[in-house]
Amino acid sequence: MTLNRRDFIHTAATASALAGLGSIARGSQSQAEDDGKFPLKGKLYKTLKIGMVRDGKTLTEKFKLAKEAGFAAIELNAPTVDVKAGKLEVEETMNLAVSAAEASKEAEFPIDGTVNSSHWQIRHTDKDEEIRKLALESLKLAIKATHRMGGHTCLLVVGHGKDGTEEEVWARAIENIKQAIPLASRLGVHIAIENVWNSFLYDHAKGDEWNSEQTADKFVKFVDELNSPWVGMQFDIGNHWKYGSMGDWIRQLGHRIIKLDVKGFNRAANRAAPKKDNGWRNIGHGDIDFRDVRKALTEINFMGWCAAEVGGGDLKRLKDISANMDRVFGLS
Repeated sequence: MTLNRRDFIHTAATASALAGLGSIARGSQSQAEDDGKFPLKGKLYKTLKIGMVRDGKTLTEKFKLAKEAGFAAIELNAPTVDVKAGKLEVEETMNLAVSAAEASKEAEFPIDGTVNSSHWQIRHTDKDEEIRKLALESLKLAIKATHRMGGHTCLLVVGHGKDGTEEEVWARAIENIKQAIPLASRLGVHIAIENVWNSFLYDHAKGDEWNSEQTADKFVKFVDELNSPWVGMQFDIGNHWKYGSMGDWIRQLGHRIIKLDVKGFNRAANRAAPKKDNGWRNIGHGDIDFRDVRKALTEINFMGWCAAEVGGGDLKRLKDISANMDRVFGLS
């Protein structure tokens, strides 16, 4: 995605401030609190991004807060990279992984995976071959760190459409990622490709049309070309609602979805004022049809982790996020 999402996630956001982003779109309340069909209790497990936990000085303290809020695990960031210098901090990355594993054990709270920390700036699709080589080394180091932490997925943004034609970007990404698959297989860490606003595998321009009904065809073909059980989708339910039906995308992707991200999005508000309203909402707020999302996840027999990706805060805020996930996914 663009920096809009990053700003949304990392700015100081309390429940009341986020509520000010806009009211729940008409009909979304009934979608979130409907007839109770298609519950995912016992199939879907809640995790969150480490940056959402604003309180706690140490990792152990942060893990305990997330656990108290009702989450079952947490995602960290890896590796440590000096982007300006174009240098991987290998020793620091692995030391942090060891510390994280120790904190996980102390808090009795698992780390389910990581988010690649350099994939926006150091891209697998860059025109510069040396940068692509660094992107590959970054991914490999992230996989090693994830394994050391006890995690099983490494979220990856594969690149950006601005780096060339679709054919060029596609070929570069495939070539690079394929080279990391043997390591992922050996360590048991999935490479989890996220659908984001990176102008690749969908038509970004058509997202501003009210009736944009794009499909997940290109995502399916991209994952299938990598041809490995160690590569799949960390499908973000909110990211592409402005481009098509999330339930239908889930059905199309099917077994390729190995993990989920979730946030709210108000498609109607974004269409009405795209320059004023970026559309992001709390989970369950906006106009995503979560009933159909649950139905689709049930149809593909999804079982696994779902990571909240919204503005975080203190314990109260984290409990609210956890409760929202319970409500929209039928977990309570």
